[in-house]
Amino acid sequence: MNLPKGLHSVRRQLTGLSTAVAFLTTLPVPTHDLQPGAMQRAGVWFPWVGLLIGIILAAGSLAAAALLSPAVTAVLVVALWAVLTGALHLDGLADCGDGLLPPVSRERRLEIMRDPRVGAFGVTAVVLVFLLKSAALASLPTAWPALLLAPLWARWLILVAARRPSARPAGMGASLGPILDTRQLVLAALLPIALTSSVGVWHWPVIAATGAAALATLGVLWLAQQRLGGVTGDVFGAVVEVSEAIFLCVASVQW
Repeated sequence: MNLPKGLHSVRRQLTGLSTAVAFLTTLPVPTHDLQPGAMQRAGVWFPWVGLLIGIILAAGSLAAAALLSPAVTAVLVVALWAVLTGALHLDGLADCGDGLLPPVSRERRLEIMRDPRVGAFGVTAVVLVFLLKSAALASLPTAWPALLLAPLWARWLILVAARRPSARPAGMGASLGPILDTRQLVLAALLPIALTSSVGVWHWPVIAATGAAALATLGVLWLAQQRLGGVTGDVFGAVVEVSEAIFLCVASVQW
């Protein structure tokens, strides 16, 4: 069926949004076969998916806080966080922990990261991130600004990471990057910048947290470049989890 040009463009954008939601979350949405350019159209929506995750987390936090203690609320919110993403990024963090931290060769690192089994470094990384997120949330007097912005910036930072060279000729690192060109990357940043600016007027520590999350991402990417020669899909997962944890920790500092 031939659609008018305007409707065809809208349909393509909606397909991109649906692809982004299906790729980054476990929310039930229609799935589509990935056609050429599909991930590029989906990449524009990554920050919006991050905002959707943040809204769900903030709502869950407010609801749980009305009945439960801050510590229990924080743990439940972090658990919901993992469920919403299908633990996709936690799996990448675990693989990066096992592959990037031990003193082994580059080839061995890539081999370890392909292994579905999780080792001591991977378990330690996941547990530390889970504990940091939970402790930081429990210490925040008002958690919703951080919960809105941490997932939002993390999904934009995936787009930054995807611009790095891939460590493998095939795999998610090669298939995703670069998702967006420089102009599109800047446009995709407008949503997180606008929300950070508006929220930061009332909760200015989130601005410091944003800078810290970006620096943490650069650290992960530098380590991946030094030890793998580029990025992989697991590195994208590590970028998300590390940036979110650092964001929450800095936002929770008693300024």
